[in-house]
Amino acid sequence: MLRPEDFFDLQGLEFRAVFDGCDKVWEALLNVGRFVLQYITSIDPDDMIRGKVMPGAHIDDRDAVVIGEGTVVEPGVFIMGPAIIGKNCQIRHGAYIRGDVIVGNNCIVGHASELKNCIMLDTAQCPHFAYVGDSILGRNVNLGAGTKLSNVPVLSVKDPVTGKRPSIKLTIDNVEYDTGLQKFGAIIGDGCQLGCNVVTNPGCLIGKNTLVYPCVSLRKGYYPPNTIIKLSQDVTAVERK
Repeated sequence: MLRPEDFFDLQGLEFRAVFDGCDKVWEALLNVGRFVLQYITSIDPDDMIRGKVMPGAHIDDRDAVVIGEGTVVEPGVFIMGPAIIGKNCQIRHGAYIRGDVIVGNNCIVGHASELKNCIMLDTAQCPHFAYVGDSILGRNVNLGAGTKLSNVPVLSVKDPVTGKRPSIKLTIDNVEYDTGLQKFGAIIGDGCQLGCNVVTNPGCLIGKNTLVYPCVSLRKGYYPPNTIIKLSQDVTAVERK
């Protein structure tokens, strides 16, 4: 139920090795930075940037950023390595990619969207005003405009001695799981659609082909596949006098 394969079809993915050895799906988030750096060492330096980087886009460290063939990086984009961006992607104006990021092939990172320590599988999209931190988006996932994958609990406080936050824990079917992650956004399975202005609270696991209605604030925990998550809301219209 909590394996990577329960949320994603990994067959044929160019960067699927980031999930190797992961028993629980969120464990891949611990591998992102290391995987990207290892992948970069296997690339000829002359082949690091194969896509089109338009004037006005900024890549902070070209030795730590891979951009695949056919990808277009528009003006106003800021990319900080280490990062892999696959083939035929659209990285639109104002996007902010700030390290430890894997973007698969045929993805869209839209205007004013921010990525940090995350994985986007092939064909995933966050087209408008999204925050994707410490999260994984499956194939054909679409985040509606204004979606925020919150990754730090409001009450999370750093230990005064170690300077670390407590790890995020989840209770699923009466079993508690310590994720080992101090920051943990959401796992969103293949084919999921999130409506505009959805906020997932830290530690959401959403199964394949699930729909989340607009403006939902989703509590942490596990949501099974093929589900519709609705917001119950009463709206009253009265005559204006």
